[in-house]
Amino acid sequence: MEAIVYVSNTGNTQRYARLLADQINLPVYSLEESKRNLKKGTEIIYLGWIMANGIKGYKDANEYFSIGIVCAVGMSENGSHLEEIRKVNFIPESIPLFTLQGGLYLEKLKGANKMILKMVLKKVKKELLEKSNRTDQENNMLDLMIHGGSRVCVENLYEVLSCYKENFIQKKG
Repeated sequence: MEAIVYVSNTGNTQRYARLLADQINLPVYSLEESKRNLKKGTEIIYLGWIMANGIKGYKDANEYFSIGIVCAVGMSENGSHLEEIRKVNFIPESIPLFTLQGGLYLEKLKGANKMILKMVLKKVKKELLEKSNRTDQENNMLDLMIHGGSRVCVENLYEVLSCYKENFIQKKG
């Protein structure tokens, strides 16, 4: 693995990329920067934000780089929706995929993205508020929808770091 490459919309994915870089001592680039600084075929860890189960920038990054690990950042808790995200993005089973809970900053969104998310949030929030026996995950999601904010933390990267150490560090040594 030679670098970490990301696409971020409101800053959560960028924060995860930098936290990961601090932990494994790899350079970190936005997808745009990476094409100026890395050779085609470079082995990378890719992080992108989720919209309708699609990982922003993944297709472009996959065409240019050799992706060893994919991290998809969204509102749902870590480990959520892995099968759907893998399927929608055509991520081979051989590539480890992780979902990481990012956050919600409606004020940072613009245009259609903001409008669509507001409509989805209104519907989901109403359903959750009407539900009498919410799970801890549902309460966490509701709190994020009502108050916004970030859930980005290094602890959420534990499984990614373990995978990296097991599959990429040990292979070198």
